[in-house]
Amino acid sequence: MDENRYLGEEKISKLLFKFSVPCVAGLLISAFYNIVDQIFIGNSSLGYLGNAATGVSFPVICIANAFAWCIGDGAASFLSICSGRNDNESAHKCVGTGITVTTILSILLSLVCLVFIEPLMSMFGASSQTLEMSINYFRIVSNFFPVYLLMNVLNSMIRADGSPSYAMKGMLIGAITNIILDPIFIYVLDWGIEGAAWATVIGQTLSFLFCAIYFRKPKTFKLTLPSFKPDVDIMRTTVSLGASTFVTQISIVLVSLTCNIMLAKYGALSIYGPDIPISVFSIQTKVYTIVLSVVTGIVLGGQPIFGYNYGARKLDRVKELYMTVLKLTIITGVVATVFCQFFPKQILSIFGIGSELYLEFGIKTFRIYLSLMTITGLVKMTAVFFQSIGKSVFAVAASLIRDIVCFCVLALTLPAILENQMAGTGINGILIAAPIADVVALIVVLVLTVSFFKPLKNTETEVVEEAQLQDSKEGIIITIGREHGTGGKQIGKLVADMLNVPFYYKEMTVLAAQQSGLDKEFLSGLNENSPNILHDLYLSTNVVQQAVIAQEKVIRSIADKGACVIVGRAADYILKDRENVFNVFIHAPKDFRVKNIMEMYGDTEVEAEENVRHSDAARASYYRNVTSQKWGDPHHMDLCIDASLGREVCAKIICDAALAAYKKVD
Repeated sequence: MDENRYLGEEKISKLLFKFSVPCVAGLLISAFYNIVDQIFIGNSSLGYLGNAATGVSFPVICIANAFAWCIGDGAASFLSICSGRNDNESAHKCVGTGITVTTILSILLSLVCLVFIEPLMSMFGASSQTLEMSINYFRIVSNFFPVYLLMNVLNSMIRADGSPSYAMKGMLIGAITNIILDPIFIYVLDWGIEGAAWATVIGQTLSFLFCAIYFRKPKTFKLTLPSFKPDVDIMRTTVSLGASTFVTQISIVLVSLTCNIMLAKYGALSIYGPDIPISVFSIQTKVYTIVLSVVTGIVLGGQPIFGYNYGARKLDRVKELYMTVLKLTIITGVVATVFCQFFPKQILSIFGIGSELYLEFGIKTFRIYLSLMTITGLVKMTAVFFQSIGKSVFAVAASLIRDIVCFCVLALTLPAILENQMAGTGINGILIAAPIADVVALIVVLVLTVSFFKPLKNTETEVVEEAQLQDSKEGIIITIGREHGTGGKQIGKLVADMLNVPFYYKEMTVLAAQQSGLDKEFLSGLNENSPNILHDLYLSTNVVQQAVIAQEKVIRSIADKGACVIVGRAADYILKDRENVFNVFIHAPKDFRVKNIMEMYGDTEVEAEENVRHSDAARASYYRNVTSQKWGDPHHMDLCIDASLGREVCAKIICDAALAAYKKVD
């Protein structure tokens, strides 16, 4: 865990620079990849109509990206977890499953898009002037969805395998190819918008091939033919780990879809027509993406630093890093805002010169719609910050408040209000919706941030109570999983006393804290204190995964010492490769468990029932996250026993069954 301790000791500015620069660079390359086509198209004979045509297909491409990045980011997280556990078996299955599922999914998406291409383009805002162009462009792009989606998934996996520079080269190859081919295909060969599409997909294909070559000799796993057989449990975990990315992408889709539909509708009622607004918005989206790429790259680089120091309760360092990231975000936003306010015409001219109406609407869009992009950056930064420290409810609230809750609602209602007051002004409602949404989102984010930081007390100097591994005799290792309220911990202690072997429960968290530098109380609450909802999102965070890996290493060290009883923490799965392990799951009827909790904690019946529901859900989520298996599945247990038989009876049955099993092994 020396690398993790480095996150808690090295100078904050040095750490942030080290981790953020690659993130910013990677995101900028990706953003630039999507901008190149529009620059060349806008400066060709196609003009702003060509940009409008490509802008129409953007939401559909985002939907495809949502699936690819969900699988890619989820697989990358799972690979990192496998690396920490030295779990090579799950690693190659994760990669193979991800590739197979992405291939199938991308083919299906491609077929759906090709079959319904005309209604899709119309639904997303294509007019009579741009429909044919948008169809011609998107038909080529959607044919290559399998290549594009696989390229994104493989790129994420390569980064997780410890080769970020190789992954970046893969992106660069595609971007450079696109830049070279765009002018040749669009201007020299006069292929028009189809030329832009072909330049894009050829670049994607080369990136894909470059990434695919890497998998001949990856660092941490080896692919074989069985690797590509889909593993449902691993896929479920992968998707849960990539869920936050999926939600983020879908929110982008909803914003784009809402904008395109309303721009087409109210643009047609204005002096600008439907195509100018969609063309301008496709450009401002790309400019906006560049700014957010810088902000997102900075805070993503800070994720592991935030996570470790929060888990170690080094809250002074968390605050210092937060303020550093906050300052950089504000600086980025202010600089971008100055350019958009004072040089909108120059920015628009990069993408080609349009009519006077085009310039008029473009300048108005940059000055109104992007007027508070600094706040948007702060909202995005805050969402990633909360995600990095495991505050998943706060993260989701910060992520959705601006785009979904505020902007989409305002963009759907304000245009109608303005149009009713004065014909032709409805289009302005979409522009005004953004700064209003920014202000509302800022208020919510400030409330969340203050409520998080205000009660925090630094515990960096707190002394962790001592614990040590106990020497033991050779013999059986008993792992105990249990439903909440069964008294499984007490039964486990009775079993340890009967067999005269060490008993481990809270001791595991103390040992993991000593070895990892993370806080004991944080480790102790991993599978108990996750929020009532979004368990999987909480457990997917960097700091929680660091804690899980720390506990797994301690459990293996405990098992190395000899016979013992271990309660909880998915010990049955962690020690699955050892022959002298006997796995027990303790269950009981709900009424029995509720009564137990009422007696132990003084809860009312309603409180006890909620306690059971919450704790069991949290434990099941923790187990699934660590093992990719179903919690309490009898197929993975040597003995399942009903606690209502009585603690002494259960302990005696467990001892007898475990000793009998050990004799067979011996």
